[in-house]
Amino acid sequence: VFMQDDQLAVRLERLESRIAIERLASDYCHGFDKRDEDCFMSIWWENCIWDIGPPFGRFEGHAGIRAALHDALWPAWTMSQHVASNVVIEFQTSVRATMRCDVDCTGLLAGSSAATFVGASYQDEVEKREGSWKIQRRTVIIHYFNSFENTTLSKP
Repeated sequence: VFMQDDQLAVRLERLESRIAIERLASDYCHGFDKRDEDCFMSIWWENCIWDIGPPFGRFEGHAGIRAALHDALWPAWTMSQHVASNVVIEFQTSVRATMRCDVDCTGLLAGSSAATFVGASYQDEVEKREGSWKIQRRTVIIHYFNSFENTTLSKP
């Protein structure tokens, strides 16, 4: 029975970790789209890397991410809505894992009235430190980035 209790504890820890890691994908979307800096920054380790690639670039640490948000990304988008899906988590150890997911983002670029659609994949390295899971490195692979003229996004 003792062995079964240990196995159950390991399985429970893995499930709790999986839920916490999936939450990182959701908090990224909510934080970015709602311009909630505290939520957005809560998902990153201080020494993180956010590699978006062209046309946006690579950002390091909390200072780099904050600069990206305030100087480049939030000013570029009047509004955005991310939807993350197809989350796959693979554990290397009890404190290191990878997460990949796909994301669709609809929004309006600043100065445009045309809807913009972005399809991408996120490849994350996540770590658990001091009891919390956060992103150490996110690599963004953009599959398409298109505006659709004569398609507007407006509130009902």
